[in-house]
Amino acid sequence: MAPSNHVVLITGASRGIGAATAIAAARDGFDVAVNYLKDEAAAQRVVQAVLQQGRKAVAVQGDVGKPEDIPRIFETAEQTLGPLTALVNNTGITGPIGPFSNTTDATIERVFQVNVFGTIQCSRLALASFKRHGTTGVIINVSSVAARTGSPGEYIHYAASKAAVETFTLGLAKEIAATGIRVCGVAPGSTLTEIHATAGEPGRPERVAPKIPMGRLAHPEEVAETIVWLLSPAASYMTGTVVQCAGGL
Repeated sequence: MAPSNHVVLITGASRGIGAATAIAAARDGFDVAVNYLKDEAAAQRVVQAVLQQGRKAVAVQGDVGKPEDIPRIFETAEQTLGPLTALVNNTGITGPIGPFSNTTDATIERVFQVNVFGTIQCSRLALASFKRHGTTGVIINVSSVAARTGSPGEYIHYAASKAAVETFTLGLAKEIAATGIRVCGVAPGSTLTEIHATAGEPGRPERVAPKIPMGRLAHPEEVAETIVWLLSPAASYMTGTVVQCAGGL
């Protein structure tokens, strides 16, 4: 029997786009597994926001950059909320901003481990869950406008990782389309989150805003609306596509 309730696991959901997506998904009828890495208090605030929408939620600690953590994340989510019907691969890191020649091997490896391998491994476990429970689920992979721009002088390695995510999205979607499982991507432009400060340039929003045709950065909630729309029945004929949510870039 396919599950009757909607359950989504969102990686990196304690802040930014992930947190906004969790709240929007709850509004649209999803129970939400809120994955986080370090900030349990922030994750619990998102859980409370989901509960206020009348849906169930659980905070699940785990590092998608560590293959050994990923099965536990899925097991905890499903044991608490029931079978998954959706996955949002939102977690993404850049490493320090700067020229590629200054980027270390450790940074490159960590970025690809989280952004690419984490996305791939989470998707594989989601597919196994959908098959086990007989559901036609949805996977949304969060990419970046960097996959098209290349991000010269900032984080070429991050851009390359997101291009890999987009290619994976396309290939997986086509491979499993006949099963009814949909796989799409969302590529945000620069967004007002903590990613800029984490990368070492808290003032980056002010620097990049004039380069965006709309003249401003996205709010996390704007990107979240795109993600939850792709999760919804309104997008039932969309798979193997990456929606650009980048203010005209």
